[in-house]
Amino acid sequence: MPQFDGKSRLDFATSLPPLLRTAGSNGSAVDCSEAYRVAIFVQVGAITDGTHTIKIQESDSSGSGFADVAAGDQLGSFVTLVANTNQVVSYIGSKRYLRAVNASSGSTGGNFGVVMVFSELKRAPASATFP
Repeated sequence: MPQFDGKSRLDFATSLPPLLRTAGSNGSAVDCSEAYRVAIFVQVGAITDGTHTIKIQESDSSGSGFADVAAGDQLGSFVTLVANTNQVVSYIGSKRYLRAVNASSGSTGGNFGVVMVFSELKRAPASATFP
């Protein structure tokens, strides 16, 4: 049995790239159909002013029909972002597409990004090399 090397059985996609944000925006739709488990990571840098919050939305289509993920379809919840403090929530729902949505305010804003990490893949990612 091959050893788990910590990367070849994981994959990820960015919904909100790490940027300075002063206004709300919708992240890119991410196809989650090739994984049994999805974790949503928010990496936070400097927050100079305003408030910044993240929520996750789900849909059966990549282009429309997004709605907030119900509390019962996620493990954990996001709180208002704090400088240099990362957050993670697990998605346990059944929709194919997810996206991050941020509500941000402030004239100088906050730096953060949202990445979705897939585990228990249904097949190996194209970039994987197995021993």
